[in-house]
Amino acid sequence: MVPDRHAAANWYRDILGLTAKPEDERWADENPGGPLMISGDGGHSFLALFQGPSEDTKTDGFRRVAFGANGDQFVEFVAFGRERGLKPMKVVDHETQISVYFTDPWGHALEVTTHDHKRGRAAVK
Repeated sequence: MVPDRHAAANWYRDILGLTAKPEDERWADENPGGPLMISGDGGHSFLALFQGPSEDTKTDGFRRVAFGANGDQFVEFVAFGRERGLKPMKVVDHETQISVYFTDPWGHALEVTTHDHKRGRAAVK
């Protein structure tokens, strides 16, 4: 849940490149209780943004959403996230993959992961 679906969609667009199709925006605007669907892969998978009061993300909603990236994208994202002041931007080397953990402005836990361990290590600092 987010207080404003369109503001959240803008944040996800600016940070992760997720966008809504015009027909999904129109449907969400016509259905205030429904989700605004955003996608980073042309609509094969979606993140649904529901409008409402913030919830305790430890008990309601999702625990964490993970996004995949190739090695170069991962290194670029970590640098971008640090420049933008995303928190906590904790990079963890899992030995076969590397992940960075952060939250959106509403406290939802997010992760970007690469399986390109060799290239991803460039982001470990």
